[in-house]
Amino acid sequence: MPQAFVTGATGFVGINLVDELIARNWQVTCLVRRGSNTSLLSRRPVGLATGSITDINSLREAMPPAVDVVFHVAGDTNLWSRNNARQTANNVDGTRNMCDVALEKGARRFVHTSTISAWGLIDGPITEDTPQQGGASWINYQRSKYLAEQEVKQAIARGLDAVILNPGAIVGAQDSHTWARLFLMVAEDELPGIPPGGVSFTHVREVVKAHIAAAEKGATGANYVLGGTDATMRDFVAEIARRLGKSRVPPVVPLAVLKVMGRLYALKGLLTGREPPVTPEAAAMAAKSNPCPSLKAQRELGYRPVPLADMVADCADWLIAQGYIERPR
Repeated sequence: MPQAFVTGATGFVGINLVDELIARNWQVTCLVRRGSNTSLLSRRPVGLATGSITDINSLREAMPPAVDVVFHVAGDTNLWSRNNARQTANNVDGTRNMCDVALEKGARRFVHTSTISAWGLIDGPITEDTPQQGGASWINYQRSKYLAEQEVKQAIARGLDAVILNPGAIVGAQDSHTWARLFLMVAEDELPGIPPGGVSFTHVREVVKAHIAAAEKGATGANYVLGGTDATMRDFVAEIARRLGKSRVPPVVPLAVLKVMGRLYALKGLLTGREPPVTPEAAAMAAKSNPCPSLKAQRELGYRPVPLADMVADCADWLIAQGYIERPR
């Protein structure tokens, strides 16, 4: 029975990965922060190890020796500059700690969950051959995820057998905090407008399958882009509205207006201490359209793009079943 050590297991991608590993008869140990909500994990046949990716000594105690695969899924997706220091500690320092301990413990393989945001604010398609510019980005999320990849690559040079996955926008069941917030706003008719950009979407089910495929047959040191279902944000919102039985689709907000909103909300956030619904970082990222063909992942990992309607249906139906959204009449 193969053994996995998983970070970020209480999150959207992490819990889906844990379920897929269990279904394939893996022995799973999950790293959980002290005080975190482990109610979902407690219902599953997994081991829980208390620790934090920013505390290397706790990682040394938590990670089993010679584990078959370390799945480093944990990450900080913050888009508010006030939280940049925390985000850098989690994404960069935390990844360095994970790599160091994986090497010390003799982990046989390390799968790192990154993002297409590591490429930075660029225009046009993103493939594995596109030069990454995240290190020069003023958006800390992009910069910190780029730097996290550099930590993994430096560890590879020291002998770590690692693979890097770069998902686009992940949609699917068991999401209550990421794109699910958009579903809730559409359900409550609280979405005032739609960002003007486009996104490469991916189903969470295919993302976690790609994680396991990367562990089993990914090339050491390789990046794999996971996207392939390209759509505008208006297409995405319109599909959510259709699934939820809503006839109204909000208008697309012009980019200039969105940028002004981001600045105004950021100023308000400085005064109130509350995270703004729109930030300058979010506005800048929403303006871009980056198709992600994902042909390498399809060819080498068996990755499969999923129609937008299918992934929207899975997310909406789960939110309805869990009582987050009322069933359409």
